[in-house]
Order: sequence, then structure tokens, then C-alpha cells
Amino acid sequence: MEPPSRHAGTDIIIEDARWRASVSDLERTIRRALTASTRQGGPDFSQVPAPSIVLSADRVVKRLNARFRGRNKPTNVLTFEPLSPLHGGDIVLGFETVTREAQTAGRSVRAHLSHLVVHGALHLAGYDHHHPGEAREMESVETRTMRSLGFADPWRQGGSVRI
Repeated sequence: MEPPSRHAGTDIIIEDARWRASVSDLERTIRRALTASTRQGGPDFSQVPAPSIVLSADRVVKRLNARFRGRNKPTNVLTFEPLSPLHGGDIVLGFETVTREAQTAGRSVRAHLSHLVVHGALHLAGYDHHHPGEAREMESVETRTMRSLGFADPWRQGGSVRI
């Protein structure tokens, strides 16, 4: 049995019931990913508020992506910075894109969801991937984090999925 997570207070909002059918122990999976990201250089959620995790559908993510990024298409994960010091930010995931990418890459939905939660948490810690050096650093932290969770390197397993 794992020790209690520091992320027990993380709001996990399940807008699309298909998430539950695709990943058993969904909340535990998300909290483990957040804890692992903290241990590998992500935000220390004992010092800052934890993000809300929103498990939604592609239509919602598409609307948010168009409104806030000017891209009128769904994506796997969107990360929104905290609105105030009392807010931890938001990580929003689109069901159809996440499950399709997991299948294409030959990994479980649990593994891909974990990777995307880690990815979002690292964005909240200031990591980015716009330039090659930044991308290598972020991918290295993601790989270490995923291995600490018992998953393979997300950038090598069955083909990579660009985020």
C-alpha cells in the first residue's frame, strides 16, 4: 500500500464517463502521476496549490483550444496557469484524442494519461518544449518520471506522440 498522497485534495473533474470505463482506479492514477512529477522536478504541491484535473471530451478541448490558443482542433492536453496564488491551474484532457494516441503508440490509456498529467504538471512548473533544448530537458524529466511509475519511456515506446 502506498503512503497517502500529498495530492488527495486535487480536484479531479470527470466530465466524460468513458474515462472511468478506460482506466480503473482513475483518481489514484492521476494522484500518483502528480506525486511522481513533484519528485522529479515538477511543482511541489505541498508548497503551491495542486491543479484541477479535468477529464473531458474532445469537443470541450477543441473549444478551449480555439478560444485560448487560436487552434480550432482538439488536442490531448491543455494546461492553464493559475489564475491567482490560491489556484493551482488546470490540466484538461480530451478523451478521444488521448485514447486514440495511446492505441497508436501501443500503450495503455493509463500510461498515456499518466504521461499527459506529468506533462501538464511540468508546464505548471515552468517547463516548456518550444525550443529543442527545452524539449530535451522536459522529455528527460518526463521519461524519468514515467519510469519511476513503472512505465516505459513515453518517447520510445511503440512510437512517440508529439505533444
